[in-house]
Amino acid sequence: MTPTRSTLRPTRLRRLGVLLSIAAALAMCAPARAGRAPPADLDARPVELRSGSGSTIRGWLARGHPGAGAVLLLHGIGASAAEMAGRARFLAGAGYSVLAIDFRGHGASGSAQTTYGALESRDARAAVEWLRAALPGERIGVIGISMGGAAALLGAVPLKVDALVLESVYPTIDAAIRNRARAWLGPLGALLAPLVERLMLPRQGVRATDLRPVDRIGDQVAPLLVLAGAADPYTPLSESRALYRNARGPKALWEVPGAGHVDLHAFAPAEYERRVGGFLDRRLRAQTARAPAGAAPRAGGPLAAAPTGAATGTP
Repeated sequence: MTPTRSTLRPTRLRRLGVLLSIAAALAMCAPARAGRAPPADLDARPVELRSGSGSTIRGWLARGHPGAGAVLLLHGIGASAAEMAGRARFLAGAGYSVLAIDFRGHGASGSAQTTYGALESRDARAAVEWLRAALPGERIGVIGISMGGAAALLGAVPLKVDALVLESVYPTIDAAIRNRARAWLGPLGALLAPLVERLMLPRQGVRATDLRPVDRIGDQVAPLLVLAGAADPYTPLSESRALYRNARGPKALWEVPGAGHVDLHAFAPAEYERRVGGFLDRRLRAQTARAPAGAAPRAGGPLAAAPTGAATGTP
C-alpha cells in the first residue's frame, strides 16, 4: 500500500513533536557565555583552581573585611560568573569576600560537557576548599542558582559550609526536563519528556538517579534559605516546597511573587538584599564584624521596607 498524504501527516507531526521536545529539553544545555574580566568596580582579581571534575576552574575574588565572612557564587546553566555581578556588588558592599566561578564548560573554564550539577558539584567543592585556604578562619556561605544550587547539593558528601542559599533549584532532572518540555509544547511535551531524557542523559555521561537534589538536601546540615519564583514554569512552587520540606536543618523559604525562572536579585533587589543579607549576616559574620548598635544599615543588612512574598521558617 502506498502511503497517502493523509496517512503521512500524523507521522510527520509526531516526528516534529519529538524534535521540538528534544530542542526544548536541550535548551538546558545552551552554550555557555564567554568568560569576562572581573567587574572593574569590585577590585576583584582573577583566580584559577583545579577541580576533581578534571577541569581548570576560573573565576574572580573580591576581598572583603576580615571576619565578615566569604560567599561563593554558583551560576546556572549556560551562564557564567559575569551573571553574578549584581549579587557580588551587593555582597561586597556589605563587606563580604566574594568568589564567583565559571563552572566546567562555562565562561572562561574551557570546553566540557554540562552534567546538570553532577560533575559541577566537584567544581563547587574545589571552590569552597580554595576559599578556606585563601581566607583561613572565615565562615563561608554559598549562593547557588538553578544548576548551581543543584551542584551545591549533589556532591559525594555534603559541602562543609556555614550557610546555603538555593535559588530556583530543580528537585529531579526528570522534573526539570518535563517542565521545560511542557512549557514549550504543552501536554505533548510532558508525554515526550521520558524519551528526551533517555536520549539526552547518556550523551552527557550521567544518570537520572545521580541528579536528584530533593533526595540529597536532607544530608546538608548548614542553615538553608530556599528561594522560589511564584510563577516559575521550570521549577514550580510545589517542587521548591518539596525541596524545602526535605531539608532537615535550620531553614526558611521565600516565595517571590510574580517571578519566573529569572534572576531573583534583579527581579526584587531590595527585598532580596534584605532577606539574603539578613540570613548571611546571622550566619557568617564574626561578632567583631557586626555593625555597632545604632549604626545605619549597611548594604545587604536589614532594611526598613516591609517584607513581600510568602515566607516560611527562620534559618
